[in-house]
Amino acid sequence: MTQKEIAELRRHMKPERMAVSRICGCYVNSNKEIIADIDEPLSLMPQSEQEKYLGLLKKCVSGALGKNLIDVVFSTEQVQDSEEHRLLMELRSSKLQNGEARQALYRRIIDSTDLEDTNYVILLAHDTYDVPKKGKDDSEGDSEEVFSYILCAVCPTKDIKPELQYFPGDNEFHTSPAGQVIVPTELGFMFPAFDDRRANIYNALFYTKNASDAHGDFISGVFNAQLPLSAAEQREAFENTLSAALGDECGFEVVRSVNEQLAARIREHREDKVPEPLALTARELGDMLTDCGVSEAAVATFKERCGEALGEGAPIKPENVIDEKKLVIKTEELTVSVSPEDSFRLESRVIDGKKFLLLPVGATVEVNGLEAKI
Repeated sequence: MTQKEIAELRRHMKPERMAVSRICGCYVNSNKEIIADIDEPLSLMPQSEQEKYLGLLKKCVSGALGKNLIDVVFSTEQVQDSEEHRLLMELRSSKLQNGEARQALYRRIIDSTDLEDTNYVILLAHDTYDVPKKGKDDSEGDSEEVFSYILCAVCPTKDIKPELQYFPGDNEFHTSPAGQVIVPTELGFMFPAFDDRRANIYNALFYTKNASDAHGDFISGVFNAQLPLSAAEQREAFENTLSAALGDECGFEVVRSVNEQLAARIREHREDKVPEPLALTARELGDMLTDCGVSEAAVATFKERCGEALGEGAPIKPENVIDEKKLVIKTEELTVSVSPEDSFRLESRVIDGKKFLLLPVGATVEVNGLEAKI
């Protein structure tokens, strides 16, 4: 999926546009026991409750691709005949009306979810989207495709303490009861994916609130799919691979230049408004290193180790491996932060046997907002 397709779906996911008829789910305690089932018609709920439920489900298609949103790919064999794919297809085709299928999904989620002794709610909804035809000028015409999909959200709960609350009918404040409330969605998914503005049953879109935690047990237990690296894991793997492959050639100028080039690629991609997420191959990164003066042997080693660390042929998302807004330099005593486009001003020097990073200054220097003379 592309960020543009996700944005289109999110525009559709409003109470007045969605075709959700029921909210299904269950309430799970810290012992992995279902203590309550949810199966309520949306039309019988107050509007405020409808908006709360749909807001929690809509969260499953929010965030950045490759960070909060991860494509889960089913193999051809899984699509042809596998328990996990048949279950998702049955839930979709029955519009969640198959109670046995719902319970089977709950069990898969419960057995593969660990939220640190926290109670949580599993929410399910089925929706359809009449996909309007796009004209050459991006104008929308009549629908030619109906996208049928399910959303699943896993939402922790938290205890609330009794508080004084105003009751308009009594015109007084009274103590509100203690209890538990649902907090924002922690993880979830949409099936099938919305690729090329139509259903792709070979993919699901997985959501995680915390980009550094891809919830591998959930992906394995629910989808029986290979765990993709989280954004934090991709960054660590990239940094370790670059350092190990280049060895003594991994100098300040090389690291600075790689960060600067990656930040520039991110900016260009955003300015060109390309809908597909930016991804580079190990070969493209190797070409960057060659431009920085790294030897052919070190570049070859980097390409080989990239495949081992990140997966053979796996695309590398620059947003996951660098911070495009700043270059942070740490020593034992100091931390300096500069923007990547200004990092060329820093120079590495050895003076009287000591290593220095030199920062040229202009006519004025401010220290905590106060102009200081140098």
